[in-house]
Amino acid sequence: MAEKTEDETVTGTTVATAVEPDAQTAERPEEAAAGPEDTAAEEHAEPAGAPSGTGQGAAAVVSAALGLVSLTGGWPGTVAAARETLVGQLRTAADASVATQIKEVYGDAWNTTALWGGLFALVALITGVVVLARPAFGAPGRTAQAPWTRSVAWAGVTLGVIGLLLAVLTYTGVLLGLPAAS
Repeated sequence: MAEKTEDETVTGTTVATAVEPDAQTAERPEEAAAGPEDTAAEEHAEPAGAPSGTGQGAAAVVSAALGLVSLTGGWPGTVAAARETLVGQLRTAADASVATQIKEVYGDAWNTTALWGGLFALVALITGVVVLARPAFGAPGRTAQAPWTRSVAWAGVTLGVIGLLLAVLTYTGVLLGLPAAS
């Protein structure tokens, strides 16, 4: 059903027009003119359906968090080390030498902690590198990342490299090796 509306013309006379509810109304000339701020906002707006970079930012934060966990230790590493300590206690006979007891009870747990730290470091490193390399494989028109995303991804890569290095040095006994039994 059409509605009747009244529009006032420039001369002051009133004109009645019929408007369909589903029909689009014509813009008035003063509404059709876009100001410079409208044009600037449209130029910087992302096209509909364009990725916002939220996933890359989240992945960068995850990379940095995993790198930090690789340095400080995490719950899975603690549980695995406690399990290895228990297994070492069960396998070691009461009359075993001190060197055997140290290796079985503490050495395997120490190595397990280093392995879990290295695993977290490796995942942090890979995630950070993927975030940094992602723009090279994206849409041709969109190659820039937010500066904070790149910074946090670099932090994740750096923490991952440090964590991986420490894990390898710890596992091999170069850094904080087991004490020698005398």
